[in-house]
Amino acid sequence: MTRFRPCIDLHSGQVKQIVGGTLNDASANLKTNYVSKLPAGHFAKLYKENELAGAHVIMLGPGNEAAAREALSEWKGALQVGGGINDKNAAQWIEWGAERVIVTSFLFPEGKFFQKRLDDILAALGGDKQKLVIDLSCRKKDDTWFVAMNKWQTITSIEITKATVESLEPYCSEFLIHAADNEGLQKGIDEKLVEKLASWCSIPVTYAGGGRNLEDLELVKKLSDCKIDLTIGSALDVFGGSGVTFDECVQWNNEQVCS
Repeated sequence: MTRFRPCIDLHSGQVKQIVGGTLNDASANLKTNYVSKLPAGHFAKLYKENELAGAHVIMLGPGNEAAAREALSEWKGALQVGGGINDKNAAQWIEWGAERVIVTSFLFPEGKFFQKRLDDILAALGGDKQKLVIDLSCRKKDDTWFVAMNKWQTITSIEITKATVESLEPYCSEFLIHAADNEGLQKGIDEKLVEKLASWCSIPVTYAGGGRNLEDLELVKKLSDCKIDLTIGSALDVFGGSGVTFDECVQWNNEQVCS
């Protein structure tokens, strides 16, 4: 069933909410909605206390490993971690307490998909696809969606289609998909993308990007026929937002029943 899924976005070692389209190597262009004075472990503990398993911890660039490990230590075996994950460090993150690792850029060197890299990271995880989440975060181009990597700045040649989804599902347990053009703007979700993902995907999917309130949770529930989860970040009160409170999202989860 559709659930609210929380996140911990890390940038330069701090918990932040960032406008996704501005996240590049030029710090002067970065637009930040919120910088928390609280450490990553605080949010992991909050999610644990409210039984919100499956939250994703995303390391946006270098300097975030210590903060990510702090979050994992607060709730071992329940959080997903992504950002710089590859075949050399994936197993280490599982040992440090991640329930699953999330992989994106490693699969798309030079903007093209390499099956061998997917095979290698799965092998590093002992062949256990339950430990792997594939991030197909994307940007819109010519009324379709293409996978975006390198902090969502490099648009790959991989179009998100039914065939793409079906080819990747055998290798992972979930998809995480940020609509990067909506990320951090609090202007609503990409409804067409949510509908397409619901029709294409047969494994769990978490959508992120533009979520503002409980109405957006209800909308994702309706558009996806209860199949897709929604992450709300910048609009949450715990991240300085005013669209919806964390407690309201927890209560919404607890009230959900899908046939």
